Amino acid sequence: MNFITGIKSTGSALNAEKIRMDIVAQNIANAHTTRDVDGNPYKRKVVSFEAVLGSERGTSGGVRVSGITNDNREGETIYNPQHPHADKDGVVRMPNVNLSIEMVDMLSASRAYEANLAVVRNAKQMAAKALAIGR
Repeated sequence: MNFITGIKSTGSALNAEKIRMDIVAQNIANAHTTRDVDGNPYKRKVVSFEAVLGSERGTSGGVRVSGITNDNREGETIYNPQHPHADKDGVVRMPNVNLSIEMVDMLSASRAYEANLAVVRNAKQMAAKALAIGR
């Protein structure tokens, strides 16, 4: 049995879920950012994954981030004439970040990370027991 191949593919999933958690954290941090460097409200970012086949570039297979894209849905508008970014009518366009969705995404990414970490731990234990048999 080759445990290294399984650990490598699980490692790619751990890396992909880490990136997903970083992007969700970025979305949460910018949930009230009404102006970015372009002067527009912050756009929620979404991570896309893709499978990597075992024969591709000599890898053992796994998962990788295929892209990080902006969610182009419009954010809500609120009436707040005191806000520094309000237009002439007192309306502010908010980012399209929904904190409830982001928290569910963070929980999902965290659980997937934990599950992949458990796979690595189990593979390590199985390898140690296999070595112990030979003694």
